[in-house]
Amino acid sequence: MLTNFYIEDHVKNALQEDMSFGDITTDYLTNETDVMSCELNTRVDGIFCGKAVFETVFKILSGGSVKVKFYVKDGDEIKKGQKLADIEGPARYILTGERTALNYIQRMSGIATETNKYQKAIGNHKAKIVDTRKNTPGFRAFEKYSVKAGGGSLHRFNLSDCAMIKDNHIRYAGTLTAAVKKLKENISHAHRIEVECDTIEQVKECLECGVDIIMLDNMSLDKMKEAVNLINGKAVVEASGNVNLSTVADIAATGVDIISSSSIVAKAPTLDLGLDAK
Repeated sequence: MLTNFYIEDHVKNALQEDMSFGDITTDYLTNETDVMSCELNTRVDGIFCGKAVFETVFKILSGGSVKVKFYVKDGDEIKKGQKLADIEGPARYILTGERTALNYIQRMSGIATETNKYQKAIGNHKAKIVDTRKNTPGFRAFEKYSVKAGGGSLHRFNLSDCAMIKDNHIRYAGTLTAAVKKLKENISHAHRIEVECDTIEQVKECLECGVDIIMLDNMSLDKMKEAVNLINGKAVVEASGNVNLSTVADIAATGVDIISSSSIVAKAPTLDLGLDAK
């Protein structure tokens, strides 16, 4: 998902946005020969994510003269006060890249941490927590990677991955059945069809149409249980709506396969990480 060239292109754009025609503070306060040593530390507990991105910031700026030695990998649990990495090299590149590098890993680690909380809250139930398309434009691949690092699973990456029929699609097509029929006539055999259902009647119609994934949208727990029993393995069952840390375990207990929530990305706080000079 995060290839080296994808990361490099994204980081180059981020650095261009941040420094444009140079770092006028650092450029005039440091010399080419000045060397700096720093530690990357965490101020809080969490799940770390973004190692390759952090390294790439300094690689692009310094051509490899800034050395980064990590003591953790993506997906590792980290504890308040823990040293995560040592950074050493030309001061001007470390000072210029510090904020951009931290912006990436603080955001990515925050998402990984929040995702991990949800998956742990599900406990021994079979359900998997997954993300949604409520992402930050231009940052989706990093956010989805972070969800995986936190122990979560992924929904469709974009509109081309899976056909998802929602209320407005049904209104436009006339009926749920008509929408499914038209899609089956046109999409690839490799694509699956998902339908967002508000009622048990829609669930029954989905089963008659032979859809692949049935989303139970904002249903009560009792209705979810009824739907799961009705579907009985004939389709993947996804629950969505009113998903938070206090409800996710009860939703999982209904027997659904997937629980989708925008909260693990859209509402994830950044993790408090810092670069401290030695």
